[in-house]
Amino acid sequence: MVSSDPAASSGSKDEKDIGLPSYSPAPTQSEGAQRSENWATRTGLNLDSFKKRDYGTGIVELDRSMKPRHLHMIAIGGSIGAGFFVGSGSALATGGPATLLIDFLIIGVMMFNVVYALGELAVMYPVSGGFYTYATRFIDPSWGFAMGWNYVLQWAVVVPLELTVCSISISYWNAEISSAVWITVFYVFIIIVNIFGTLGYAEEEFWASLLKLSATIVFMLISLVCVLGGGPQGGWYDNYYGARLWYDPGAFRHGFRGFCAVFVTAAFSFSGTELVGLAAAEAANPAKSLPGAIKQVFWRITLFYILGLTFVGLLIPSNDPHLLNATSSNDVAASPFVLVGQYAGLNGFNHFMNFIILVSVVSIGVSGVFGGSRTLTALAQQGYAPKIFSYVDRSGRPTFSVGALLAFGLLAYINLAAAGPTVFNWLLALSGLAALFTWGSICLSHIRFRRAWAYHGHTLDEIPFKAVGGVYGSWLGLILVVLVLIAQFYVAICPPSGGFNDAAGFFQSYLALPVVFLFWVGGYLWKRTGWLRTHQIDVDTGRREVDWDEINEYRRELAAQPAWLRLWKVIF
Repeated sequence: MVSSDPAASSGSKDEKDIGLPSYSPAPTQSEGAQRSENWATRTGLNLDSFKKRDYGTGIVELDRSMKPRHLHMIAIGGSIGAGFFVGSGSALATGGPATLLIDFLIIGVMMFNVVYALGELAVMYPVSGGFYTYATRFIDPSWGFAMGWNYVLQWAVVVPLELTVCSISISYWNAEISSAVWITVFYVFIIIVNIFGTLGYAEEEFWASLLKLSATIVFMLISLVCVLGGGPQGGWYDNYYGARLWYDPGAFRHGFRGFCAVFVTAAFSFSGTELVGLAAAEAANPAKSLPGAIKQVFWRITLFYILGLTFVGLLIPSNDPHLLNATSSNDVAASPFVLVGQYAGLNGFNHFMNFIILVSVVSIGVSGVFGGSRTLTALAQQGYAPKIFSYVDRSGRPTFSVGALLAFGLLAYINLAAAGPTVFNWLLALSGLAALFTWGSICLSHIRFRRAWAYHGHTLDEIPFKAVGGVYGSWLGLILVVLVLIAQFYVAICPPSGGFNDAAGFFQSYLALPVVFLFWVGGYLWKRTGWLRTHQIDVDTGRREVDWDEINEYRRELAAQPAWLRLWKVIF
């Protein structure tokens, strides 16, 4: 079924002959995936649930059990993890409080436009593995191949990383128990969550996000009191603190090199924001629930990232020994969120924040399996990965794809070996900049979609949910992605510590670029397709049907309201 208000134009013959992946309309109950009537089978709690799902005559469908409350929480708190709670400490030591704030604000502006562009595309074409499929459909099938595998690899590396950080979090309380024990405990937990499929991920993310957001609000309230000098007597913050740390030791560290270096930490901290678009394919009614979820991203960027890190910069000095002597960027003892409680003399608050970090890290590990497995399944469905990964069982789980991502989790045990940290750093280098390529592709896909949309005679009124910045917002997002990649290239050559990097140092900072390039070349050699011309882009096949009566009624009500209220409802 195709959105039909106003009437949609049919694609030209050129569009049908270029061999693009097929985008089927949403299947009806009679023709699509048949859900089992057995509750245990639907929820993945018996052996029968692992058998192959009966797809009828429809397309391979994942389980559509995600509710609007799940999407809202995934959007506003889903990707808040170690990058925000722990990585912000190393970023503060590298660039200083002003750089921390400016770089996160720039990445926040980028993400605001990326997520709105993604929302516009996902409402119209909510397909599994959305980022890869949009690049394939609107840019270049070879580039889509590269983006799909790049995204799978990004999450495949994140899963063992988060398991390792889990063990580091526990060692804050007890360093005597082997890390292998805690890696195993949390690995089993991630497996259990994935047994419940989409619903397991959605519920875990809902409650974890609720806890993370509540803790961040508590942190900001306590930080405000500390900045004003209301901390416990005898602690650091028992008198007015204000902005003294912006003067001594200073607002910036390591000059321009430090400014450029913090971008990669900021980008890592925002990684996973795009998962709300991926999750939309498993929502019952994406056209209705996704726009509201997309708008929550504004709150996450402004309230939690920007305001939270402002307090971090006001309360923790950038030359703090805990930050400078951290054993790694994932050292929980170097988390500014933990240090604030410790320095304030708030007994137990540092332990509370460490627990929140632990929950956040486990949450990102679960998200990694979800995001990577869904993209791998989409690659297999379009012939870009072995067909076995297209297998979806009776509870709606992409069984073999989930298994492949969980298998990568075993790499966490590498850290136990003597050479483990070295090997692990190289694995991390594979995903260091991966998210930036994904975000740039989303913006470019949106730009190309809008151009093809107009070329085929459609109007903007036919788009049910439009990005706030339109095509200009996507251009801004794309330009910022390119500038951040250039900044990181500069840092890969000239690190903040001074001098010049050797070859190993350069590739540990910039390995993602040659990897993406190799994937792109591999996709071209496999599919023999290049950059799509505007007339070749099919904008009609696979568009989801939406309730235009309801949309038009809402638009009429909105048009009759004052300008300030219209702006409020567009953004919020």
